[in-house]
Amino acid sequence: MVSEAQGLIEITGLTKSFGAVRAVDNLTFSVSPGTVVGFLGPNGAGKTTTLRMLVGLVRPDAGSATIGGRPYAALPQPNDVVGAVLESSGFYPAHSGLEHLRVYCRVNGYPKDRAHDVLEMVGLTDAARRPVRGYSLGMRQRLALGAALLGDPRVLVLDEPANGLDPEGIAWMRRLLRQLGDEGRTVLVSSHVLSEVQQLVDHVVIIRDGRLVGQGSLLELEEARGTVVSVLTPAIDDLLSALARAGHSAERAGPEELRVVGVPARDVGRIAHVERIELHGLTSERSGLEEVFFALTADAEQPGVPSGTSRS
Repeated sequence: MVSEAQGLIEITGLTKSFGAVRAVDNLTFSVSPGTVVGFLGPNGAGKTTTLRMLVGLVRPDAGSATIGGRPYAALPQPNDVVGAVLESSGFYPAHSGLEHLRVYCRVNGYPKDRAHDVLEMVGLTDAARRPVRGYSLGMRQRLALGAALLGDPRVLVLDEPANGLDPEGIAWMRRLLRQLGDEGRTVLVSSHVLSEVQQLVDHVVIIRDGRLVGQGSLLELEEARGTVVSVLTPAIDDLLSALARAGHSAERAGPEELRVVGVPARDVGRIAHVERIELHGLTSERSGLEEVFFALTADAEQPGVPSGTSRS
């Protein structure tokens, strides 16, 4: 395994346009060694373009993307440093999973037995000698991840790795990536399955329209979003008015339910008491990743972007 310093990912002022569409716009963030980071954003936010620039598949218009202080193309033996899964294609249909990985072993100078080790790691030992043409999408995702792991890389860059996996496979993927992170590797993973991300990652980076809109640990982002208080009352309009007079906003969540963000439950209860507003329920909960995500990426759709044009 390479030195820990090579696990640092740095994205600085990264910019990329495709014609009139700005896919990535002056994006800056970093991923520290030994962390699992969720890279999130709506469809078309620029996630895939960013990851492709990071591994040298797309040339940026401006800015830089480095791993251990070097662009991907300047890394000595890059497959030993970075394992990337950006799509589960590129398989020769007649090859078995074992043959596919052995080709990678020959090209990169790895011992051929490494293919067996990796197939076991990704749960494909029983399908090792089956032609890839018969693999499901989830099995191809596992095989692509296996190829990325052949060089025992310190850095993993994964674009929607759970795509095509059933619930059991998603849970398996979560356990494997968490294990790899706990071993000190750097894992940057994009995903739209927010419930899984919340169970997996240490930090998140959220982008919208190619620009950074939030980053930090889940706790930091949840605290920044604030406490969410759910209020049940038959006098919903009266409570809305009372909260507004106190400088607080709320949104209707049902015929007799309000959600109040950023105001402690005791303050909501005090306002209702002073105004003699009957309450049937008052519960407090911290914002979850899903609420933080939608708050930061609201109004992400841009009517001016031509249909069929992807920012991803």
